[in-house]
Amino acid sequence: RAALDRATVLLSVTKGGKRIDNVWGSGGGQQSVKHLVKEIDMLLKEYLLSGDVLEAERCLQELEVPHFHHELVYEAVVMVLESTGEKTFKMMLDLLKSLWRSSVITVDQMKRGYERVYCEIPDINLDVPHSYSVLERFVEECFQAGIISKPLRDLCPSR
Repeated sequence: RAALDRATVLLSVTKGGKRIDNVWGSGGGQQSVKHLVKEIDMLLKEYLLSGDVLEAERCLQELEVPHFHHELVYEAVVMVLESTGEKTFKMMLDLLKSLWRSSVITVDQMKRGYERVYCEIPDINLDVPHSYSVLERFVEECFQAGIISKPLRDLCPSR
């Protein structure tokens, strides 16, 4: 009863939702998609600077949204497509490999991330002219590393 009374008071305060976040915290599914996308983008950029796979894995798990891990896969592959050097290619391959091996990213989430890239590659190619060839190469490397299945590899669009 005391907890319910306290919750009623907190909800009645102006901007009660923000107050509750500060008192009880908000994680997982309580966060907006926009916020989660921004967090994942920052996580990947920080990883590219530090190279710390374990830190990236910890940060991803702290978001508490395993149903949204396809966003990390999608953003990681898009970063590879938009990059100019081999460093991003290799680092993202290593990150996905590590997250796959530790089972942080599931088969379904990996598949959903790649399928989103496959659907959007025509638009990505408008901004990044060589994206089809980079995607084919990255997908093949991921397949060789055991990150994705043969059927998913075979779905990769080509020019």
